[in-house]
Amino acid sequence: MTSQDIRNQFIQYFKNRDHKFIRSAGVVPFDDPTLLFTNAGMNQFKGIFLETETADHPRVVNSQKCIRVSGKHNDLEEVGRDTYHHTFFEMLGNWSFGDYYKEEAIKMAWELFTEVWKIPKDKLYATVYKDDDEAFDLWSNVTDIPKDNILRFGEKDNFWEMGETGPCGPCSEIHVDVGGDPAINGSHPELGVNTDNPRFMELWNLVFIQYFREADGSLSELPSKHVDTGAGLERIVACLQGKTSNYDTDLFTPIIDEISSLTGVNYDPGETGMTHRVIADHVRMLTFAISDGALPSNDGRGYVLRRILRRAARFGRNLGMNEAFIYKLVPTVVKIMGDAYPELHERVAYIQKVIKSEEDSFSQTLDRGLQIFSGLIKENKSAGRSLISGEDVFKLYDTFGFPVDLTSLMAEEEGFTVDLTGFEALMTVQREKARQSTQFKQTTTQGAEWKVLQAGIHSDFSGYSQHRLDTSVVQVLETQDKFFLILSQTPFYAESGGQVGDTGRIYNAGMELRVLDTRKDGDAIIHETKLISGKFNEEAAIAEVDVKRRSDIIKNHSATHLLNAALRKVLGDHVKQAGSLVNEDHLRFDFNHFEKMSKDELTKVEKLVNAEIRKNTPVNIRQLSFDDARAEGALAFFGEKYGDEVRTVKFGDYSHELCGGLHVNASGDIGFFRIESESAIAAGVRRIEAVTGQTAEGNARRERAVLDQLRHILASDIHDLGTKVQNLLDEKKSLEKQVKSLSFDQAASVLEEIVKKAHVIAGVNTVSDIVEVPDTEALKDLGSELMILMGSGVGILGTVIDEAPYLVCVVSEDVIAQHKLKAGNIVRELGRKLGGGGGGKPQMATAGGKDAKALKDVIAGVYEMIGALLG
Repeated sequence: MTSQDIRNQFIQYFKNRDHKFIRSAGVVPFDDPTLLFTNAGMNQFKGIFLETETADHPRVVNSQKCIRVSGKHNDLEEVGRDTYHHTFFEMLGNWSFGDYYKEEAIKMAWELFTEVWKIPKDKLYATVYKDDDEAFDLWSNVTDIPKDNILRFGEKDNFWEMGETGPCGPCSEIHVDVGGDPAINGSHPELGVNTDNPRFMELWNLVFIQYFREADGSLSELPSKHVDTGAGLERIVACLQGKTSNYDTDLFTPIIDEISSLTGVNYDPGETGMTHRVIADHVRMLTFAISDGALPSNDGRGYVLRRILRRAARFGRNLGMNEAFIYKLVPTVVKIMGDAYPELHERVAYIQKVIKSEEDSFSQTLDRGLQIFSGLIKENKSAGRSLISGEDVFKLYDTFGFPVDLTSLMAEEEGFTVDLTGFEALMTVQREKARQSTQFKQTTTQGAEWKVLQAGIHSDFSGYSQHRLDTSVVQVLETQDKFFLILSQTPFYAESGGQVGDTGRIYNAGMELRVLDTRKDGDAIIHETKLISGKFNEEAAIAEVDVKRRSDIIKNHSATHLLNAALRKVLGDHVKQAGSLVNEDHLRFDFNHFEKMSKDELTKVEKLVNAEIRKNTPVNIRQLSFDDARAEGALAFFGEKYGDEVRTVKFGDYSHELCGGLHVNASGDIGFFRIESESAIAAGVRRIEAVTGQTAEGNARRERAVLDQLRHILASDIHDLGTKVQNLLDEKKSLEKQVKSLSFDQAASVLEEIVKKAHVIAGVNTVSDIVEVPDTEALKDLGSELMILMGSGVGILGTVIDEAPYLVCVVSEDVIAQHKLKAGNIVRELGRKLGGGGGGKPQMATAGGKDAKALKDVIAGVYEMIGALLG
């Protein structure tokens, strides 16, 4: 069977048993602040286990894209060394949300493995938690697994917990014996199941979520029990295809073959094939992460991508690949995985462009970094040291972009270790910055005790068609100065998809509350309010949205759809939305593109959007199945969760997107669209900020007022205004040049007098004095003139510019050769005395400092310093 067959059979097996197939969530969990990457199939169902969301289906099945490269689940160092660890993998899983439990889960897993896939029963081992007699008895009674193949283990191996507190429970794992010494079986204490022996491979983990871990460490029974299972596709494929290595399956062999073809180096499945395996693994991870919206950077998940890509590039050097080549492997990955994950086909060119750009960037610094690394190895060997200092590791990271694990890998190849403690100390500031950059907005209400006034249905959103309605408060949380409310029905839109939450008021005869913000927490729509008048009461109330503010928001939101379509028409289909913010004042739209947009491109985009606005195209909003919407060409976006039914927003044949937000009735309602700025926010990501409607008109009027003022001052019409301003700037530049020339001539005329006062120290002419110059460039020019006048010797000139002291030092070639005096060494010491530093070439160097008052003494002390240097 092919890997595609196996994946499909797993899904179909559970679909035949009333499980609903759920598409894989993206590997970039934009809505979960606790994760850099999706690392398990249960991630997208976490809200159900935490009871902040309700399950749409009691039984589900899927194949989830997963990445494990950081934190507790960090398999990076094992990748390529062994045959079964990966940075990217697929987790097959089936779930029961309060439906079936242990017996059904165990029976179905056993039937699929032994009856459908025909894995020999005597080769399988089932593990259970040491105190889970129920699971032990079920394995004995409802399956025909050999009794000696049921093993008990402790919490480390067979008890699953989401965190320090929260849902948890015992688990039961299924392992397979891939073959070996018949005298050793799975119960062997040192070489059996749950040891480091790869012979006994874990294939499937069945987690039985039946407890809640309290803050004091105690366990309480959950009212609803759940099943959460996870099976690694790569390991199952290896088992069913009769391979001892995941890398020998059809998930990897085409990639490894392409690596061999590109490099001319054949693959060795043994230890020397590690390089091929690492690159094959890493390009899969990179392809999926970039496809789902991640980009290499120096922070958070972007830094993880950069590490992985540079690690792969470094291994490529072992195969003689000094030029970019990893990007050429992407089409092979997509050919293998594209049927299961069709979004890959849409993004092949974009993924290749991101990877190639990063490869090219790293190549520019890699050679120099390798030279530095080689020098460190030689230096440490000659000193008898086998440890590379944290400072040197940090320098390689900070200056040459070498991730610490790459440096560790190269050090290991040379028989060295690295000072990770010292490196981590120097990385504290950068790591703190990375953590801050990945923090997400948390609701003020998390973990708080809500007062439930009415049980049952809540948060019924009616805002698509209403902005005012009668409602009731079903839950309330009172803080020192605010009330957080959950209503039975609400017209208030909760912040989602880049569109900010509605504001307005909730009121009745006895109170008025101002709604400050609206946001979601699981299934609940939470209204953050402040009491304006009266006293809070639990009576029926009227909920009313601020219509003027909402009107401005939806104009900006609809404009983002038109803008996205215009960008794709002008720049190409590689443009993908990478984020947005839509409020009442402006819109911000982030998109994937690798170069600054030209003025002409921005003008074309603006014209296209305004042309569509003038057409006054009615909006067409429909509910469709996800597959039908995609088949019609509706665009889906990074980080969004889409159910089976989706809402599509269409403006004629111009724009068609999946969107749950609020929109204008027709494009003409937007009024006017105007781009305010275009900039880079990350590698390969651009940002456009724009305004619409009255804000756009107001900005245009203000600019017109400025232009009118300039026309009046310069006595110019609008067409000649640019020319007149340019003429003024050219004239100013010419005058500044004249002033600088006069200042330099004046200073140069003083040089002859300075040279006449030269001191001869040990046969070396030495000059030290203070001059007046307009800038540091003039100071360096004066230093060159000084050396021409001196012919031979050492000259130091000092000056003060904008209250800061500066120095230039010049040394003739004969003095450098005979006396080993170097300008860089001299200014470094003088700069330190000025409260700063300096450096440069042996012939000329400069220094700067903070203490201008010290300049006079420093210049006066030069002669004594040169005398000391000359002995």
